[in-house]
Formats: sequence, C-alpha cells, structure tokens
Amino acid sequence: MEVTREVVLEAPVEEVWSALTDPEQLEEWFANDVELDPREGGEGVFRWDDGEERRATVVEAEPGERLVLDWDDEGTVELTLEEVEEGTRLLVRETTPEFSTALELRALALSYA
Repeated sequence: MEVTREVVLEAPVEEVWSALTDPEQLEEWFANDVELDPREGGEGVFRWDDGEERRATVVEAEPGERLVLDWDDEGTVELTLEEVEEGTRLLVRETTPEFSTALELRALALSYA
C-alpha cells in the first residue's frame, strides 16, 4: 500500500533537509534515538522509548532535493523537497506495512505551521 502526503513548510529547503537527515533534529520529532548516515548506501537506526526499533538503508540522497530510505521491514519512504514561494514543499511517498513515518512527517508539518 502507498501513502502520499504533500505539505508546505514555512522554512527554507536547507532547514527542512536538516530536520530530515540530522540525527539530533530527528530525535526532536521522530524517534528517541537516531543514528543516520544520510549518504547513498548509508545506514540508519531509529529507536523509540517503547522498545520499537526500525532500521533503514539510504537508497538515494540528493541534499536539499531527495531522500529515499529502504526500511528493513520491506517498506520504503521517498522524500522530495522543492523550494516554493511559501518555503518548502515536501512530498512524502511511503510504501510500508505501517504508516508511522507519514504520520510523523505530518506532525512535523504542523510544528512548522
């Protein structure tokens, strides 16, 4: 199943990219403990206080433009950024058995509103 979301954030592309790729910033809004090498072929580990852990491999990384993660649970998430007059348009396409990433990104969008 695929979930697609599009949000416009009132922030520059560089700031949104950092929120999506910097482990310290990801720990502020996504997971409690994050390890991420946001380069093509890089690995990511996302841990939550409830014991949940998800691992990912970075399939594509074009700084400020596109990030694609392949989750170990066979899901993928594709994040595409585009500069627009209002700030940054973030398009999220997620194919996964769980919808947690899309929902968390929606929460991020609300925090910028």
